[in-house]
Amino acid sequence: MGNLFKIALRNLRRYKRRSALTVSLIAFGVIFVLVFVAVTASIKDFMIAQITDSYLGDLQIHRAGYVASIESLPLNLNLTPEGASAIEKVLGGLKEVESYSERIKFGALFSNFTETTNIRINGVYPDKEFATCSQMLSRISQGEKSVRALERGKILVPSLLARGFGVKIGDTVVVVATNKDGSVNGKTFLVSGILESATGPGGRDGYIHFEDAREILRLPGKEVSEIAVAVKSLGRVQEVAQSIRGGLGLGEKKQKGGGLEVHTWSELSPFANIARMIDVMTFFIKLMLIAIVLISILNVMIMAVYERVREIGTIAAIGTLPRKILSLFLVEGFCLGLTGAVVGVLLGLGIIFVLNLSKITFDFGQTTGLILAPTIDPLEVIMASIMVIAVSVLASLQPAYKASRMEPIDALRHV
Repeated sequence: MGNLFKIALRNLRRYKRRSALTVSLIAFGVIFVLVFVAVTASIKDFMIAQITDSYLGDLQIHRAGYVASIESLPLNLNLTPEGASAIEKVLGGLKEVESYSERIKFGALFSNFTETTNIRINGVYPDKEFATCSQMLSRISQGEKSVRALERGKILVPSLLARGFGVKIGDTVVVVATNKDGSVNGKTFLVSGILESATGPGGRDGYIHFEDAREILRLPGKEVSEIAVAVKSLGRVQEVAQSIRGGLGLGEKKQKGGGLEVHTWSELSPFANIARMIDVMTFFIKLMLIAIVLISILNVMIMAVYERVREIGTIAAIGTLPRKILSLFLVEGFCLGLTGAVVGVLLGLGIIFVLNLSKITFDFGQTTGLILAPTIDPLEVIMASIMVIAVSVLASLQPAYKASRMEPIDALRHV
């Protein structure tokens, strides 16, 4: 095998220009894939974080049927105090859970004493909510950016309503809601902050303290509409969701054992479809890499066979077995693929490093000045390298087989 590698490398050096061009094409494909994967992964992670860390959480727990009716924010599908306590006990026993926040959500009327419109109210405990949705504070464009913004008697007003009603920090507004029994109750609030939407110029979600929400709805116990959960590693959110289902005794498929449902962010947010589209784009980019490598290697090896017909006839005439000739050309393809992969990986990682040093910024939604921080999983690098080398060997197979099947007499007569 060692002699085969020596001969293969000598043959590649004989055609330096063509070998260098082939290695360059392979390296270019590897560089393009690695940089593309790193940059798109960084942007996708920013987008997911913008959703999960701003308002959604990594996963949520509801009473069965609540998500299907979420547009109407049904109060009759709230979690009972006993059910909420059982869930909190399970969450407290999971080390993968970083924090969680109980929320009570309801539709209400919002008034500045002159005009009235509808609003979606989220009653939360500020310390838990800001811990679970770490980017929520950054959404407060005006007002105090701390847990004091949601002290009792204060409200964070969505920017859509603030602009439309001319509401300013320090103004007094009224929130009126219908209770489960059909009665109406209201409460005045002090506007403590203007909250930008995490998903665009729309959004009608306001935030108040959990106890204020209970007071408006006249709830005797601690009923909860949903529990948002933040996990320590977003990549393990499915595992954590499964652990929670197991702790709550939920069925793996129906997720409705005990009248509860556990949903990950990807099941709740339409952005999950965009994330999947990004993954599909990455897959097709990898297919382009395969095409580049396949065409490059195939072209080089076919030319190598036609240019060395008499040489092949000579080594066959002196007794070289066909499988040795086959192996020789396969090793040449392997060497080209390995060299191109090594060069491509080194240059690709170098470009990713430079991009990190450059601190390129971009905007997403209402968030500006995000710094591009491309990173790549070592497994992606290994898979790209293995793919390139494997395709290089496969592309060499047909020309190598053709060379091994040549008749020595016919090859020696070739001009």
